[in-house]
Amino acid sequence: MCGISGVISLDGNAVEEVPVRAMMAALKHRGPNDEGFFAEGNTGFGFVRLSILDLSQAGHQPMFSHDGRYVMVFNGEIFNYIEIREELKALGHVFRTQADSEVLLASFAEWGEDCLHRFNGMWAFAIYDREKKEVFIARDRYGIKPFYYCVLGQKFIFASEIPAILKVLPSKPTPNNQAIFDYLAFSRTDHTADTFFSEVKKLQHGHCLKVADGKWEIKKWYDLRSQARAAEPFKNAQEFLDLFRSSISLRLRSDVPVGVCLSGGLDSSSIVSVLAKDFQKEDIHTFSAVYEKGQAGDEREFIDEYRPVLKNMFFTTPGPSSLANDLDNFIKAHGEPIPSTSPYAQFKVMELARQHVVVTLDGQGADEEMAGYHYFFGYFFKDLLRKARLGKLASELLQYLVKHRSLYGVKSFVFFLLPKQFRTGLRVREKGYIHPEFARLYQNNNTVSSGLYAANSLNDALLDHFEYKLEHLLKWEDRNSMWFSLEARVPFLDYRLVERLLATSQNLVIRNGMTKHLLREAMKGVLPEKIRMRRDKVGFETPENEWFRTPAFKRYITELIHSGPFASRGVFDVEKVQQMYQKYLNHQGNYPREVWKWVNLELWYRNFID
Repeated sequence: MCGISGVISLDGNAVEEVPVRAMMAALKHRGPNDEGFFAEGNTGFGFVRLSILDLSQAGHQPMFSHDGRYVMVFNGEIFNYIEIREELKALGHVFRTQADSEVLLASFAEWGEDCLHRFNGMWAFAIYDREKKEVFIARDRYGIKPFYYCVLGQKFIFASEIPAILKVLPSKPTPNNQAIFDYLAFSRTDHTADTFFSEVKKLQHGHCLKVADGKWEIKKWYDLRSQARAAEPFKNAQEFLDLFRSSISLRLRSDVPVGVCLSGGLDSSSIVSVLAKDFQKEDIHTFSAVYEKGQAGDEREFIDEYRPVLKNMFFTTPGPSSLANDLDNFIKAHGEPIPSTSPYAQFKVMELARQHVVVTLDGQGADEEMAGYHYFFGYFFKDLLRKARLGKLASELLQYLVKHRSLYGVKSFVFFLLPKQFRTGLRVREKGYIHPEFARLYQNNNTVSSGLYAANSLNDALLDHFEYKLEHLLKWEDRNSMWFSLEARVPFLDYRLVERLLATSQNLVIRNGMTKHLLREAMKGVLPEKIRMRRDKVGFETPENEWFRTPAFKRYITELIHSGPFASRGVFDVEKVQQMYQKYLNHQGNYPREVWKWVNLELWYRNFID
């Protein structure tokens, strides 16, 4: 797990060392253990290392192939590297290290681009072919590891994080207003190749890129929809459980301590229970965010189910004071705005975990595979209506209402039935504070309504979430963990699990008013029943509603939304924002996420644009 960066001169000129070194310095938190630089002709690579496998100097990068032809920088892990290494040995390859990076490089030398389909893991890497004078770049299937780039004149610049690229821009970056609109109106980020900076793009998940002869070309190497269509569906819970255990086993491969981020929800608890019961790891370290009893986001009553079982449980309690103290670092760590303070709870969990381990396991991906969010009921109901399964629709609607005592799924159902322009217009009117002219310019160009909200079936909705939504969660996890020099691994995103789950009948996903049916069945006798049959969906939430009404935040936010820079952006109807915040303080409305978006966006402007 590391940070990579590089410059490729498209006009063939030699690459200077200074800009690559500047990017390496900006990425040092990602790799405090080692660093390396390579330059030859028009190509320069920078690398900072967080040592996970083969802690010796043998794992140093940039890494050269045995014949010296290929040079690589690699961020991530290939979890099935042991099996691939044995296959390569049989083909005559000799290995000098125990590192997965050497296996990746040998795989590329043996199979070329086709090696990508053999990897089970998370990665972003660049390989320079010294014979052909070309660079091949690839990113993993689901976007677990980041890769950003900028084409500036005759230079192709790349790095693991955007702030590193900003270090070498000759002038101030400019904001991407479409990204800002989508963030404010839909609370969505990372759903396209664009970033919040007009100059910077991201290589999409499941894509690769080649730079040769002064040109660069992107292509898609992995298509989840076709893979899911070809995959064998899960027939029962035991099949799922066996593969889930295999995924966890692969992600335990490490030469440094491993722990688990435990939220108390179904997903992370499933990982902990399998580790404790099947792998006899009662000494596994767990890290959790907790609050006062009754506060939003407090999961203590579920986490406490593990107290009789686990020996090493650790807790942090984020609060308004800690957020105020961490605000600058948190904004810098992420580099782009985020739509809620939920990632801040994870930020504090990672800060805690760094005191005890170097690798964490987390439950990301399960919600997108198995319809964990309650709005998935809206897609489910829409599908039943389209198929005229009215009896089933009535039954599922009733069970949803009885079990959840909420109208959220029903409202989502109605919302997803609306035409695209109505969905966008509704979101804009709902927010109210977006400047009318700003909304007019950008509301018709958004891809959220057509890409994420337009699915006609539950399975299509799940696939769309992998394409357009999951990546922002993975980005936040990457930034939170790597800021503290931690590697985060996600067992639910083993591609074998993903493909088979997305091929599985929706009857095994939502049944009788409950989501994640297959996972719940698989966890019988493994997971505490109190957690297994939870009906709510929380995750790493925070009591942000209370935080933003504290005296300190009241003063801070009031000053911010009355400031000259805030008014100058042309994004907000400033008077409306000020009225809304006053109503919020008077308890005439609860919209803490909108308040946070005002704050986060303005601080992003000040840190990265101004």
